[in-house]
Amino acid sequence: MSDVINQAVTALNEKISAGSYEGTAKFQIEGEGAIMLDGDGARAADEDADVTMIADADIFLQILDGSINPTTAFMTGKLKVDGDMGAAMKLAPMLG
Repeated sequence: MSDVINQAVTALNEKISAGSYEGTAKFQIEGEGAIMLDGDGARAADEDADVTMIADADIFLQILDGSINPTTAFMTGKLKVDGDMGAAMKLAPMLG
């Protein structure tokens, strides 16, 4: 597993407590792998999800450290969303 995935899993579990997100989300980090988020928290995995967010490692880490807003990243084409846009919108404030 890559260092980027490990770092992102840790950061997501610090930001989003288990049970606070309903549904499933996948973060596809280009060239690194995938992270699943559900009611149990974040983990390195690649499974089907309600929503998939796709970005390169730099953008994803910037979203996690708060230097770029997830909505801004989406509007500027740096973050792609596939699936349930409502689920992505619920998740955005938790990431920032």
